[in-house]
Amino acid sequence: MAAATEEPAGGPAAGPAGGTTGGPVAGTYEIDTGRAELIPDGDNPDGWLLKLNGVQSSHVDLGDPLRLDFEYMRWIIALVRSRWPVPAGRLDEKLRALHLGGAACSMARYLVAAYPQSRNVVIEIDAKLADYVRSWFDLPRAPLLKIRVGEAREVIESLSDGSRELIIRDVFAGAFTPKPLTTAEFTAAARRVLAPGGMYIVNCGDSPALSTARREAATIGSVFRHTAIVADPAMLKGRRYGNIIIAGSDLPLGQSPSLPRELLAGAMPAQLWDDSAVRGFGRTAQVLMDEPKG
Repeated sequence: MAAATEEPAGGPAAGPAGGTTGGPVAGTYEIDTGRAELIPDGDNPDGWLLKLNGVQSSHVDLGDPLRLDFEYMRWIIALVRSRWPVPAGRLDEKLRALHLGGAACSMARYLVAAYPQSRNVVIEIDAKLADYVRSWFDLPRAPLLKIRVGEAREVIESLSDGSRELIIRDVFAGAFTPKPLTTAEFTAAARRVLAPGGMYIVNCGDSPALSTARREAATIGSVFRHTAIVADPAMLKGRRYGNIIIAGSDLPLGQSPSLPRELLAGAMPAQLWDDSAVRGFGRTAQVLMDEPKG
């Protein structure tokens, strides 16, 4: 994720009246949680980069929803496709997906395009940002893609048992995910909402110390029978700050023989760790727990 940048001359627009109706307009915009900056992609006339409070959050290609510029998003999709393949000519896979953290809805747009029968609900805490994104990017309409403004934990705890096949957590406050969305209690609530065979995937941002990723691995491993990790080798060796994708399920993960090859062939080659490696990685870490009440 990028560091904060200076805002464009003229200051931020105050709201939708700042020129967003009808498509994206470059600039900095006030939102409920700070500021959003919309930047044209200099290499792609249809591409736009969204920064939230100075941090790269999403990239959208208006002409191609199947293009994901962020490598960690491609890793998530590789895991999804390994569980729910979409062979040529078979586009009837029904997939109920819950996206915790919306930003520009890049992942939800991808799933609508790749799985036309999917139903995607995006949980976004920032109502102003949700309004901007709807206006800028002409998102697919409900029931294909619905944005629900709310707090991720409150939403998870309100949902019915077994009502989703896929939950993707990509929520950040600055460089890290808020602790209430990382604990064993929250993870157990996510597992309750998943249908049998469902998958819980989190985007964990961490420093070279990897202390957060180890605790998240231990926590997800304490709730789910099977786990997996995808990340680039430099990140897993603690050489830089970056993203680690951690997944949990009641079925084995990463069983497709083509998945490791696909991950290694990407622009940023990634490794797939199986359940044994993930549990070894988090073995000495404490499981994250809610703070005591009262």
